[in-house]
Amino acid sequence: MKKTLIVLFALLALPALAIAAGGGTAPAASNANINDTASLQRGARLVMNHCVSCHSIEFMRYSRIGQDLGLSEEQVMRNLNFTGAKFGETVTVAMSGADGAQWFGKAPPDLSLTARARGVDWIYDYLKSFYWDEKAGIGWNNTRLPNASMPHVLWELQGVQRPVYSTGADGLTVVSGFVLSDADKARAKAYDEVARAIANFMQYVGEPVAVQRQSIGVWVLLFLAFFTFIAWLLKHEFWRDVH
Repeated sequence: MKKTLIVLFALLALPALAIAAGGGTAPAASNANINDTASLQRGARLVMNHCVSCHSIEFMRYSRIGQDLGLSEEQVMRNLNFTGAKFGETVTVAMSGADGAQWFGKAPPDLSLTARARGVDWIYDYLKSFYWDEKAGIGWNNTRLPNASMPHVLWELQGVQRPVYSTGADGLTVVSGFVLSDADKARAKAYDEVARAIANFMQYVGEPVAVQRQSIGVWVLLFLAFFTFIAWLLKHEFWRDVH
């Protein structure tokens, strides 16, 4: 009985531990939708242009991206493939693990399962949580993942967020908000769609079959509804003479 209570307590504590590990508060809702093909296409372009120079997506093939996102082989190879890989190969990165460790402290991780491990909302919030930090060695920090070794590669799309500091209940100095210049405010608003598109694409990468599964699910429900109707008619016909 004691072991059972311990297990139940651990399960109940998991959400709180996940929040604590990811910045202390629940991430903002991304409203990502994997059925939005235009958003997935835009997310694919952004990821391939800004992320794959350092991160691989080794569980995903260029050919699968083209198939699921309605892109031809020519479109994929011209707009999404910058590593020289073949159409049927996986999305790898040209940078070696040794170079990544030398430049960033450790090799940048593969992104294939990030959405499944962290959640699509976490990715969306992480992309929006970079701020300029003069004390950081790379010049950038992140409230969702403090002291991350990743620079803000999308800063030209978002603008530069500068932190507003306050003293927390524990007496420590924390980032309580951001300020942007007037010129950056317009870019930051448009950047929401950038972050949403990237999060959406990474959600698709984590489970590509989800797009097909949802489409098939509609037909399955329609079949079950039709079968239920036929079964009801048969039951009515079989029992008509009994009554």
